[in-house]
Amino acid sequence: MTVQRLIQQRIESEFAPQQLWVENESHMHRTEPGAESHFKLVVVSSRFSGLRLLARHQLVNGVLSDLLDGPVHALALHTYTPEEWLARQGVPKTPSCVSKVGIR
Repeated sequence: MTVQRLIQQRIESEFAPQQLWVENESHMHRTEPGAESHFKLVVVSSRFSGLRLLARHQLVNGVLSDLLDGPVHALALHTYTPEEWLARQGVPKTPSCVSKVGIR
């Protein structure tokens, strides 16, 4: 099973999200082709209601702790309540982290 699929299954099981995006962004970094080390995770769940951002991230990190200790090098977390998501209306964009050598 892929790392991306493991992340998806665990988040679905733990948070019963109304919306979920798990994007492998490894290709935007200096990684080998087919790498699964950098992810963006967007989770919309009523489980986040009343929680500050840090507490939300701690919950998600706890569910994925073994993956964060292993194959996952970076995880961009975007956690919303359903009400926050309605106000936001869209998945956050991720800037490219691959630098161009020789350009200043």
